[in-house]
Amino acid sequence: MESNATSGSRKVRVALLFGGRSSEHAVSCVTAAGVMGAIDTDRYEVVPIGITREGQWVLSDGDWHEWALNTGRLPEVGPAEGTVSLAEGSGRTRLVVAEPNRVPRELGEVDVVFPLLHGAFGEDGTVQGLLELADVRYVGAGVLASAVGMDKHFMKLAFAAAGLAVGPYIAVTDKEWRRDPGAVRDAVGRLGYPVFVKPCRAGSSVGITKVDAPEQLEAAIAEARRHDPRLVIEAAIAGREIECGVLEGRGADAPRTSLPGEVSVAGGSHAFYDFEAKYVEDSAAALSCPADLPQEAIAHVRELAAVAFDAVAAEGLSRVDFFYTPEGEFVINEINTMPGFTPISMYPQMWAATGVPYPELIDELIQLALARPTGLR
Repeated sequence: MESNATSGSRKVRVALLFGGRSSEHAVSCVTAAGVMGAIDTDRYEVVPIGITREGQWVLSDGDWHEWALNTGRLPEVGPAEGTVSLAEGSGRTRLVVAEPNRVPRELGEVDVVFPLLHGAFGEDGTVQGLLELADVRYVGAGVLASAVGMDKHFMKLAFAAAGLAVGPYIAVTDKEWRRDPGAVRDAVGRLGYPVFVKPCRAGSSVGITKVDAPEQLEAAIAEARRHDPRLVIEAAIAGREIECGVLEGRGADAPRTSLPGEVSVAGGSHAFYDFEAKYVEDSAAALSCPADLPQEAIAHVRELAAVAFDAVAAEGLSRVDFFYTPEGEFVINEINTMPGFTPISMYPQMWAATGVPYPELIDELIQLALARPTGLR
């Protein structure tokens, strides 16, 4: 599909999708607030579309303050009478609002969708598949990369196949836990405590528990299974948490990588970089970029981040997280194909330190999406 925007004739029309059905609904709303507040409105016409927890697409008024994270309140998309949908025909992708007992109302064409969605039903390839079927360009990873990047088990398989160092772990399916929980406990014992119990397909540290002793395991598994029936249980790795941003190269160019950043948790009630430390308590975590590493280690982790990006066939953007061990080895933890993207999130901070400020980063991601065809590529 050719781009609907004609240079000099009108602004590029960008539909921002945010909210969604996952446990990261509020984080997605905060991300949308950041993008709405920073996007270049001289170049782009923004159409904000919130997705409720039940899956309804609703038109937002575009006031980014409504979706910002305020003390004591997590933003949430509420239901509305009108439901927004994408309609494709004659080479044009249009936004349509359907309301009870009314003729569907057209909102016009859309040039690119920016899916600011985290977690299941948004970051996992489902929305990406919908956009492919609608033949509309979109920011970020495609169907396969989104699905693999959301699944902590299969991403580890892809990383290991690409030669990246992966820490010890086990994957636990719903049937395995229900059929023989004792075998799972034995397998965890062989990993050695402490371990981290994680939902296989969730982000923002939702549902993750650090387990220091066997008697804590059952509760941690129950908590993770509230978010996903499939789990990964990982041995704790001694090391510093180092992150690196990746930005797709233009044309046939290789992926671009940011200076790495480091996350350190201030301690207290936080045993690791959990949801509260990331988004709620300002003083709970320190983010430093560039990370205090030897120059050769900085160069090496940037190379590894590009390998991880290509290992899952990512596009657009990703944040790749590593542990830097006392022995000087980088062990990959995970890739996030739609990382936290508020102005104070690690991904934009790392690119700002590398010389790409937040508004410019938003622009580059949209331009990458406009230059990329839909369909097989």
